[in-house]
Amino acid sequence: MTGVVIAAVAAVEAALVNGAGFLLANQESDGHWSDAQMPALTALPLWALSGCAELDGVKQRLADGSLRRAADFVLKTQRADGGFYVPKPGRGGSGLGNYNTSVCLSALYDSGLAPKSALLAARTYIASSQLTGDDTMAGGFGYDKVSRRRYADLSNTSYAMSAMAKTASLEEYRTDGRRADIDWDKAIKFVENLMVTEGPDAGGAAYNERTPQAGVSTNAQGRVHLRAYGSMTYAAVLSMCAAKLERGDPRVRQSLEYLQKYWTVDENPGMGSQGLYYFYDIMARALSAAKVDIVGGHDWKKELSAKVMSLQKPDGSWSNDNNRFWESNPVLCTSFAMIVLELCR
Repeated sequence: MTGVVIAAVAAVEAALVNGAGFLLANQESDGHWSDAQMPALTALPLWALSGCAELDGVKQRLADGSLRRAADFVLKTQRADGGFYVPKPGRGGSGLGNYNTSVCLSALYDSGLAPKSALLAARTYIASSQLTGDDTMAGGFGYDKVSRRRYADLSNTSYAMSAMAKTASLEEYRTDGRRADIDWDKAIKFVENLMVTEGPDAGGAAYNERTPQAGVSTNAQGRVHLRAYGSMTYAAVLSMCAAKLERGDPRVRQSLEYLQKYWTVDENPGMGSQGLYYFYDIMARALSAAKVDIVGGHDWKKELSAKVMSLQKPDGSWSNDNNRFWESNPVLCTSFAMIVLELCR
């Protein structure tokens, strides 16, 4: 490596060490972070810390068993149906079960601190949460397996699809013969239904069909013009990669062309500062999965890591002044930022 590259890597690693210091200083004695009712808010720091656990400045701090306590806390939230969540009867019977389980499954798998039986049970839960039927929601995933209304969105769907793809090899360890998987064809169809196919936003993707719309098309089907977002287009790319679509697939290629056209690390295209750290996280995971190094002439790892490091606070944390999607929570944003820097490293 050249001196410039070595210096850049050192800067990223220093930011990770400082971020880890913030997270570990704010872990509760029972292993959880931020909100004990939301297992994902413990799983995300576990995911982030696991990715940089080998760094000298982090390794020493983890010697007290912080990761083990975090993993054990998450594991204690697993329900009989395999999901990781805290039941909330006032919210359709559960507590964001699909979202929490997908994040927890990914984090626990990467940490290597969970028994295979727990991970396999989580896969069963996620597979059983996919919507069936023939409407445009079919194949997708919402926040909850139990819900008062039929609902799915691209964010939850991308979390579920990427978690299931990441952990697919676990199925060989099942002993009951009941392999769990999702219907990948229907999942991709759900993603396709949220992608813009023509006009200046061709290749972009929407959150779901209920987000603010730009009007109604004049075609024979009367299809609604979907509003594309940067974060959701990256979510579409991540979902398609999870389904093993190649970069040369027309759908993947068109989405990457959209992202080249609207490249930025200064905002979440279509949403400004809302969900900015989620945007950074989904960008890094999607481009890594697609094995893309350059986006529209931009070295995304170099530009994204520089931007994220410039936003780190003196105490090692990150947070968003815009609290949409809980992003004023420094545990959430610090976890996202660290996962981004690990992928850029």
